[in-house]
Amino acid sequence: MTSAAEANCDILIIGGGLAGLTAALDLAARGWAVTLVEKRHYPFHRVCGEYVSNEVLPYLRRLGADPAPLQPARITRFLMSAPGGRTLSAPLDLGGFGVSRYALDEFLHQRALVRGVQFRLGATAADVRFDAAAGLFGVTLAGGEALTARVVLGAYGKRATLDRQLDRAFFRQRSPYVGIKYHLRLDFPPDLIALHNFADGYAGLSAVEDGRYCFCYLTTREQLRRHGSIPALESEVLARNPHLRAVLTEAERLYEAPEVINEISFAPKTCVEQHVLMCGDAAGLITPLCGNGMAMAMHGAALAARHTDAFLRGELTRLALEAAYTRDWHQHFAGRLRVGRWVQGLFGGPRLTDAVVGTLRYAPAVVQALMRQTHGAAF
Repeated sequence: MTSAAEANCDILIIGGGLAGLTAALDLAARGWAVTLVEKRHYPFHRVCGEYVSNEVLPYLRRLGADPAPLQPARITRFLMSAPGGRTLSAPLDLGGFGVSRYALDEFLHQRALVRGVQFRLGATAADVRFDAAAGLFGVTLAGGEALTARVVLGAYGKRATLDRQLDRAFFRQRSPYVGIKYHLRLDFPPDLIALHNFADGYAGLSAVEDGRYCFCYLTTREQLRRHGSIPALESEVLARNPHLRAVLTEAERLYEAPEVINEISFAPKTCVEQHVLMCGDAAGLITPLCGNGMAMAMHGAALAARHTDAFLRGELTRLALEAAYTRDWHQHFAGRLRVGRWVQGLFGGPRLTDAVVGTLRYAPAVVQALMRQTHGAAF
């Protein structure tokens, strides 16, 4: 393998979602040569709730990527309903904004191009190997192109075939969850994010840019199989919640068919695998019910970029890089993921969900405490 001085790039990032794009912007701004591999071509839709906590705004502004030009929706209130229709509501202390991944990812992509990030779009990483003697990664793309890099960041999302090659434990376990997403037009308060529960699932609804709304829900593969189709699932299960029934009957759907993703796993993951630093959902996926996955992806990218910069400058050994990133990642996110899994366990069954919502509506301090446990401070 070539020496570090002969590597194709300093950092190779696998995956061009929020973690990959913000890490690329951050590291390129620090003067490093960055190559990013993404299997699709921008812009494109993703299954995502598309609500972003305001905790990320200082970081995006430092990167020269303030999302204000996208005219995102400003979101300040939260509402939750049980399957039978009972609701609780609360203000969002820090608040957030709503913007489609279609717009935001392309926005970040264009800024990364200006910064000099090299993109391999329409490409996938078929093999990743680390040569300890040379201190370099060799990455082979599915088309045969071979790349070398001093550091590799894995930012490829919830689940990928690369997880099999890296022999990650969570990949060996089937996950029962499926996610489904639409964009809608409807009469709904643009400053409100709503979470509507139904049997074995929940749906989020919030505004994005251009007067549109993101409608994204999580359910089980078995429930979808049992009802035979997405329209049948929606009419026979989701519509039992009167709030969801109103959405399903009154909204204009802006997709011919929904975006769908399978095998969504909330199982614990490791944030370093065979010397690859994992970011975003590849490192750990918070339950969508907590509404903070997009902010966590960008925060994780900031941590990875800071430690990678120190390593490339010779301030950390590779072992120290991996230890520092692991420590910081767990300090910031491990507790949020645990709370998220615990909160998700409170929902799903109609009777239990109704009881929880009925109790929490009279305990606003508890609701605020749970929100704080799954969100962070501005960074």
